[in-house]
Parts: sequence; C-alpha cells; structure tokens
Amino acid sequence: MTTHETDTPAPTDQADGGALPKTFDPAGIEARWYAHWEETGLFRLERPDAKPFTIVNPPPNVTGSLHIGHALDNTLQDIMVRYERLRGKDALWVVGTDHAGIATQMLVERKLEAEGDKRTNHSREDFIAKVWEWKEESGGTITRQLRRLGCSMDWSREQFTMDPHFTQAVLKVFVDLHERGLIYRDKRLVNWDPKLKTAISDLEVETKDVAGGFWHFRYPLADGAVLADGRDYIEVATTRPETMLADMAVAVHPDDDRYASVVGKEIVLPITGRRIPIVADEHADPELGSGAVKITPGHDFNDFEVGKRAGFKPADMLNMLDGEGNVVQTADGRVPEEFIGLHRFRRDGTDGAREAVVQRMKADGFLIPHVTKDADGNETQHDAEPRTIATPYGDRGGVVIEPWLTDQWYVDAATLAKPAIEAVRSGAIEIVPKTWEKTYFNWMENIQPWCVSRQLWWGHRIPAWYDADGTPYVAMTEEEAQAKAGAGAVLTRDNDVLDTWFSSALWPFATLGWPEKTALLAKHYPNDLLISGFDILFFWDARMAMQGIEFMGKAPWKRLYLHGLVRAADGAKMSKSKGNVVDPLGLIDQYGADALRFFMAAMESQGRDVKMDEKRVEGYRNFATKLWNATRFCQANGIGASQTVAAPPATSAVNRWITGAVVAVQGELDRALGDLRFDAAANAIYHFVWDDFCDWYVELIKPAPGAEMDAETRAVAGWVLDQIFVMLHPFMPFITEELWHAQGERPYELIVAQWPRPDAAVDAEAKAEVEWLIALVGNLRAAKNELGIAPGARLDAYLAEPSAASRRAIERNAAAIERVARLLSVQFAPAPDGPAMQVGAGEDVFVIPLEGVIDIAAERARLEKAKAAAQKEADSLVKRLDNPKFVEKAKPEAVEKARADHAHHMAEAERLDAALARLG
Repeated sequence: MTTHETDTPAPTDQADGGALPKTFDPAGIEARWYAHWEETGLFRLERPDAKPFTIVNPPPNVTGSLHIGHALDNTLQDIMVRYERLRGKDALWVVGTDHAGIATQMLVERKLEAEGDKRTNHSREDFIAKVWEWKEESGGTITRQLRRLGCSMDWSREQFTMDPHFTQAVLKVFVDLHERGLIYRDKRLVNWDPKLKTAISDLEVETKDVAGGFWHFRYPLADGAVLADGRDYIEVATTRPETMLADMAVAVHPDDDRYASVVGKEIVLPITGRRIPIVADEHADPELGSGAVKITPGHDFNDFEVGKRAGFKPADMLNMLDGEGNVVQTADGRVPEEFIGLHRFRRDGTDGAREAVVQRMKADGFLIPHVTKDADGNETQHDAEPRTIATPYGDRGGVVIEPWLTDQWYVDAATLAKPAIEAVRSGAIEIVPKTWEKTYFNWMENIQPWCVSRQLWWGHRIPAWYDADGTPYVAMTEEEAQAKAGAGAVLTRDNDVLDTWFSSALWPFATLGWPEKTALLAKHYPNDLLISGFDILFFWDARMAMQGIEFMGKAPWKRLYLHGLVRAADGAKMSKSKGNVVDPLGLIDQYGADALRFFMAAMESQGRDVKMDEKRVEGYRNFATKLWNATRFCQANGIGASQTVAAPPATSAVNRWITGAVVAVQGELDRALGDLRFDAAANAIYHFVWDDFCDWYVELIKPAPGAEMDAETRAVAGWVLDQIFVMLHPFMPFITEELWHAQGERPYELIVAQWPRPDAAVDAEAKAEVEWLIALVGNLRAAKNELGIAPGARLDAYLAEPSAASRRAIERNAAAIERVARLLSVQFAPAPDGPAMQVGAGEDVFVIPLEGVIDIAAERARLEKAKAAAQKEADSLVKRLDNPKFVEKAKPEAVEKARADHAHHMAEAERLDAALARLG
C-alpha cells in the first residue's frame, strides 16, 4: 500500500488497536481527526509524478454560513477528491471564498449603522479598510463550517478573490478584453436597485407576485388623424402608469388592420404634450388588450429593444428617474414641475408619481375606467382593473427593481460564447447530466451583453481613467493610463467596481497562479471536474468556460456535473419565509457529519432534486453504528488489521464468497463514481457493508460457543474489513479513519491508503453455495415469522431428492446450518406424514414437520382471519379509488396515500395466503 509517514501520532485512543467503546459517538472523533489531517498536510500530498486530479470549489460568499445546498455541493466534491486521492492521484481541491461585493458592503454598512455611523461619513479608502477589518475578524465562518463537514480541501493555498495576486489577474483580464474589443462602455438598461443604488445581475433579482392594477388610457392622435373605426385616440394599458412621463412611442403589430392607417403618424402624449410616433413592431400582440403598447425604452427591457428597432439611439432615450427612484426632468424638459421629486411609488402615506399621474389623467379625461357589475346589474367604475403582477425585487435591497438607462461597462458575451458552445458540442466539456446541454445551448446562443460594472466601493475597481471629455483610458495602472492619454491630460479614476461574477469566472486558472506560468498551472489546468448547482450554470459555469478558453486556450474543466436543489420533505423549495430551512450543522450535531454526507450521496440522483428526510439521515447514523459494532465483533474474535493488499488465500466457501463480493462491489463503485452516479455508489457500498458483511458474513463465521475462529477466517475477515474502510472512506471519512486505526497499528492514515486491489476474482462456485445458504436461512426465518414459530426454535428438515449443489452445500456447511438456520438435522429422505411447511432454497424444497411445533388449527384460523381483514381493507380502498369523484376532488396526497395503503393491504393478503399454503 502507499504509505505516508507522519510525525504526529494518530489522534485516537485506539491507535494501537485498543478495544472500541461500546457506543459510537461521532462528535469527538470528527474534531480530532479533522485537526490531525489538516495539521499533517494530508489533504495535499507531495505526489509530483502522479497523475493530477483537480477540482475547484464554487467559492462561497465570505459573508456566508453553511446551508444545506453547500452541504450537498461540497459533500459530492469531497467524495470525488478522497476517491481519487486513494487511487494514488495528485489530488488538488482548490478552496477559497468570494468577496461578494454587494453582500459584504451591505453587511459592513449595517454594522456601521448599528454603531450610529454610515459609509458616506468615510472616505472610500477608509471604508474599504473597515471591510478588510471585518473580513479578518468575521469572514471565516463558512470555511470553519466546511471543515466540520469533513471537506479535505487544500487549506494551505486558500484563495480569496480580493487577494493581491487575484486582483492582478482580474485587472489583466479586463485590460486584455478591452484591448481585444471585447469589453466596451455603453448606455443600456440595467437591473437597478434603488435601495443599494447599483446595477445588479439577473441572479440577484427575484420575482414576486404582487397585487396591482391595469390602467387604461386614451392617447390622442395628432393632426386630426383617426382610426378606421372613427376614434381619434389609441387606447393603451399599463401596469406602470408613472412611466408614461418618459414614453417615446406607441407600438402596434404590423399586421393589425385596426392601426394600419396611423402607423407613422404621431400621438400627443397627455400631461407632457410630447409628440411621439406610432411604430409597427411585432412586440405588440394584437390579441392582448387593445393591441397597442406604450413604449418607454428608458424604463423597460422589451421597450428598449423596440425603441432601438424604431431608430432611437440609447443616448437619446429618455430617463425620468434618479438612482433612488425619484422623478427627474427628462432631457426634453417635458415633465411638469408638479411631478419633479416625487418618488415612483406611494411611501410613508404620501402619494408618489404613480398616483399623481393617474389622478392627472383622470382629471384631464384620459383615464378609461374599469367597470364592474354586481349581481343586480349595477355598474361601478374603478380607476384600474385589479391584476396580480409578477414584479422584480432585489434579493438584498428588498425593493422593486427599476430598469434604468445608465452608462455601464459590458462584455461582448456573444463572441466569447462561441468557442464555449463548441467545447460542449465537441465533447471537450462533458455536461452531466446530458439533459442540461439543451438549456446551456439555448442560453449561450441567445446570450446578451454582460454588464460587469457595479456602483459599489468594495470590489475590484475598474481600471479605467477619464479625461475632461469623458474619454476612458483602460490600463493596469494610472501611470499606464496617463501615458495613453498624454502628459497634459487630467485623469479621474472610474468609481465603479466589477461584478463579482467577473472575478469568479477566472477561478479555475487564477487560483493556480495565472498570469504567471507556474508549475501548478501547467499541471492542474484544465481541471478535471466541476461540481455545481444547476442554478449557477449561466452566472458562473458558462462564464468560466468563456474566460478559460479565451485566456488559457482550453476549456477550464473536462466534466461539469450539475446537481439539483435540496428541497423540504414535501418537495417545496426551502426558504426562511416558509420556515422550512434545514440547518446542516444541526444535523451534524445530532447525527454526525458522516451520516449527513452519506444521506447526500445516497439521495443525489442525476437530474433530480434531493428531498430532505431527517429519518434517512438518522438511518445512516444507524448504518455507522452497525459498522462500529461489526468491528467490535471482529476485535472480540482476534480479527485485526490486515497485512496485505491482495486478498489472503481462502479455502472455505464463505471466505471465497466474501472475497469475491469485495471484488464485485469495488467494480460497482468504480463504475458508479466514474459515471458520477453518487446514489448508485452509495447504495452499492451500503448494501455490501450492511447485508453481505454485517448481516451474513459475520453471522456465518461466528465460532461455536467456546471455540476459536480459525486463522484463515481471521485473516480474510480482517482484510475485508480493511477494504470496507477504504471503500467507504470517501463517503464516511471520520468513522472509517477511527476504525482503521482501532484495528491495529498502522504506518499511515486511511485518508492516504490505497484503493482496493484484491488481485482476486469472483468465485462462482463459492458465490452460488453461499447464496444458496443465505436463501435457505432467509426463507426459513420468513416462514417461521409467518407461522408464529419462535425464531430460535430448532427444527428438522427433509430433502428427499437433493440437487448435487445442495448436497455439497449441506455437507460443507453443516455447522453453520445448525447454528444460523436453527436446523437440528437435514435428512436426505421423504418427510414423515403429518402437517409440515415447505421452504425453498435454490432448486430445492425442504419439508419441515410441524407436528408438536405449533397448533395447526389455531394457526390456520389466525391466518385466515388476518387475511380476510387485509382483503377487506384492500377491497374498501379499491372502491374509493374507483370513484372518479374521490380521485378528482381529493387532495393529491390523500389519493397517493390511498393507493399506497391499498398496495400494502394487498401485499399483506398475498403474504398470508402464502403462509396458509405452507400449512398444506
């Protein structure tokens, strides 16, 4: 095996093979082992000649705390890193945190507010210094929590997206992209947060359904124009009446005959008196409302595109709001003074621009009321039609987002996306599950310019300086910018910082030393694998693909694994407002990190979300306890640490069988982890440990009372247990490391042991023999249970015409059959007359006399009564399920429960029927 000597002894009382405590207590074990692994450098071994395996973690916000999604994401990564480390690779898991521009600035500003202070009382430099102070004092919460989860990251090279070397990489990428014409400054609409006073990304916008209104207005036609029906106005409807102060057009569909005669003519906009054109554009839906749409290109994303198609330059589009959402004068000076300074909405009991516009339109006769009728036919007029409106909110500022026309820096994402699209099409990047490829292509092929500037102080300040005319000079330093502008130019630094996603897009190569040509970069780029949630496929994954190919010439990773969300037990999305958020640290406190990790792996099925189920977590804690107790059994029988990598020689069928089972499960694990089927891998090792080893192998090798276990079995059992520790380690690192050392003195820790190399094969004959024996025992136990026979009752069995295989199995395993199956004897002869039950094993059917064992008549009566009750319940449920009214009107969960109950009662009736058949 690969060895790794350490100067620090293994931190456990069982390091020399001492007896294990009766009770498995994960808390102490986890704290001791993690500290030992990290202190001795076992997460990042020196393996210069080994094949690399590289993975980078999605850097969590420096402000963050571990949530259940982090637990899933990092558990899956750690499984792969530990697996590849055990396979002898030069495994590197890059770890770090993101500076999280908006979140961090907000947090520090709130801290100042609590102290009676505010950001604007400080210079930019002083405020940033306070952010760094906070980061040093409080910014390591989530990294400490990742350690509790057992993440074997390379903490010696922990990265931060505001580290000096990372900042240099960010600035170089910006400057280089600008020089290549792929970054430019433009006036476009952005998601503007009036609370934070910055542009934000789509990811930071959440849509909420809000009760609102739909107002209908008359827009009078200019110069005596009329519609085909004689009206001298066009009716428009809007959910945002205040924006009409900046309307620049009305759009109608090119094929809408109602408006064909007025396309190209003008409207005199109420209140402002602005003359605006009627334009033909397919954005207008003839089937929706009047078919005419007011166009405010400076305050609506769709309208912005319509405006551009109509010939309006972004620089000429009207803006009617300031950065806080207050009405300002438009460039054409048409907004009446009474509206200037009003907030866009009502607040603090005071009407805003929305209410003022509606009242003015109503007073001037341009409001078309919404009319309702009561049961008696009486009409009532309302200013607006009630509507539920999907409204964008800033996820941090908590206020309605305003599409706002500003000058920002943009990346030409469409150009960068082309090679990233080809990388997936060619297979240079494999997306798992493959079903996400369609979503990836759809977004990348329709990608919009990426706004990368943010109006914050905390972050990577944009490396651009402006002269008196506003011309930007982009350079790495002010000196370089001055040289470009000329000696006489007076330059001012851009105040904005870069979007956090811009810097994190460089994560796969900037963390390895780029732009320096480091040995680490040469060996570990491209990375082997990226694991992330599907929700950041575009915001992070796709952008890494674009930047990696642009600056490194290769895709940043060979495989991209996208996992689902962790949802509440009922399938609902977790949220604080719903009160259904699960704290992973609480689960670790209660059940241990190993149990939570195993749950995450077992439930992670490609393409599906994970439903939280605390009972399953508890079940995996029981699984750990099962292995703990099995190891204690081994210790009690002189079974210790194995001294061999290959399987020890074995002659008995049970030892040859378990050796072959190790070979088989290792193959399953390798295939499953190779395919990133975490659920299949977890289930394979779970069933091998619980079923094959703990339930059957341990049971079959137990020596008779007063007897000692033979040397062969001790050697094989010790070897198998070692293989279990190694194979289970990626999933449950803490308990396996503890048990590894408890079995005897080791020259190295389990975390750096060697993945199994049994040098053995599945022995078909032994496998068949033991499986026959297991079938006999299992079926006999089930039959006893069905007939109410005590489990320990010792019975005689008859086999009149045994198959050759069963005869060999019985002769070779007579002691085990007597001890485990509780059969006093097996006679190769016909059974005596009288009541008996039949039990199958392979092709053979054993006859077991019941005379004197149970009261046959009473047992038959009990079974028939129970069967009738089960059948009655099943029949009742059938009637309910056959009733269309129940299926259609009942809650889905009630229908599902009825179906499940029916299946249960039918299965019970069938089981009881089989038990009756056993009685003959």
